[in-house]
Amino acid sequence: MTSSSKPHLRSPRSRRPTRSVHIVGTGSYVPDRVLTNADLEQMVDTTDEWITTRSGIKERRIAPDYMCTSDMGAAAARRAMEQAGVREDEVDLIICATITPDMPFPATACLIQQKLGVKRSAAFDMEAACSGFLYGLEIGQQFITSGTYDTVVVIGAEKLSTIVDWQDRSTCVLFGDGAGAAVLRSRGEEHGILTTCMGADGSQADILLMPGGGAKYPASKESVSAGMHYLKMAGKEVFKNAVTAMQTAAEEALRKCNLTIADIKCVIPHQANIRILESLADRLGAPMEKVYVNLHRYGNISAASVAIALDEAAREGRFQRGDLILLVVFGSGLTWASCVIQW
Repeated sequence: MTSSSKPHLRSPRSRRPTRSVHIVGTGSYVPDRVLTNADLEQMVDTTDEWITTRSGIKERRIAPDYMCTSDMGAAAARRAMEQAGVREDEVDLIICATITPDMPFPATACLIQQKLGVKRSAAFDMEAACSGFLYGLEIGQQFITSGTYDTVVVIGAEKLSTIVDWQDRSTCVLFGDGAGAAVLRSRGEEHGILTTCMGADGSQADILLMPGGGAKYPASKESVSAGMHYLKMAGKEVFKNAVTAMQTAAEEALRKCNLTIADIKCVIPHQANIRILESLADRLGAPMEKVYVNLHRYGNISAASVAIALDEAAREGRFQRGDLILLVVFGSGLTWASCVIQW
């Protein structure tokens, strides 16, 4: 396909949304504190070389004790609303994807609503771990295409520093805090979000989880002493499943839109591990310069990772109006998703 030609786009399956849905604004927020690999060398038995070669991460952001997931989510949402030119009284729905809510209930989305000064919207949380932001985009899109709402704010926000075991060098070096957001609306044009593909495999839920804190293992002296309120991960199994699931999801989304990877201007994957991203790019046949990477600065921020990367890539001019971008994610559950957008 030549650079001057345009791909022939088709709607996934046979349906065409009654209203196309567009991302009309993005925003992100990361805390000021930077925790470098050198800092971690003073905290746990690790080295900068060990972390960098195995993950590609050089530093991550850590929120102060007083800052909640809702604070970061509200900051990212406000920036997205400002970019979109959306007022508080125009927001119909707030969706927050997170695995680190401020508290079990009420929903963090409701707390974000209050901090934004939004009065008339619905609000709820949804949890699909690192896949949460793309799940949230699809849910928000459905509310708009159905005509139920006109303006939806989707947020991915996490304070993972509160659930990692800072004595476990295999996991504590990987994660950070932050939030990203997008405003969805219909611009009355074709294209926008072309398709979203989602999947899950609950049979492998035990390779990435936090066992304590729910109804199965509620907080107790025993659960705390056993470290059940920390994130647990079988790294090799996660790696293997992540690459395969994201490749499959990405190829499915491209196929539904009658596209190839050559048609895509920018690939924005979940920012988990540089080896995963390089393996994914190789399997898709995408040069790494087409893949947006910021994990060296932030590490893995679960549901917030792809949202922050989308905002930064857009602001850096990695794609322009009309360009095609591919988002692809993988997370605990296991869950995965992909999304093709014409910007």
